[in-house]
Amino acid sequence: MDRIDHMEHLDKHLADELAQVARDAVREELREQTRKQRRTAAMYAASGAVALYAGAALALTVGLALAIGLPDWAAALITAAVLGALAYGLRNAARPSAPRPTSGGAAQVPGEGAVPGAPVGTVPGTRADGPAVPPMPPVAPSNAVPDTRAR
Repeated sequence: MDRIDHMEHLDKHLADELAQVARDAVREELREQTRKQRRTAAMYAASGAVALYAGAALALTVGLALAIGLPDWAAALITAAVLGALAYGLRNAARPSAPRPTSGGAAQVPGEGAVPGAPVGTVPGTRADGPAVPPMPPVAPSNAVPDTRAR
């Protein structure tokens, strides 16, 4: 019996060592991946900061170019209005719930004409998890019962 206990102890010891080696290997792989991801994130942040300064320089250039023929306050106002309109357009382009055309040709604005209690963006007459009526199959089933009505 002593030999069996010794074998069980060795098996447990071997399993513990294998688990530790696997944990160490996974930990080292994750460290390497996070190192690469951190570097990539830093590069994206730096490019974003440089792009922000480039945009500010471009806005200043536009303002100074307009100031040649207009008063300074008007050039600044026009530049601010153009930048505001650009920001508004970019925000609307980034929205996931853009208005969708309906069968009438007009755009469906989320929230207008919606079913009460239904999530925003659902079309009236449909449930939140799918259409109210099942879709029509593209072809008739082959095992359909023949039409026996008198003609």
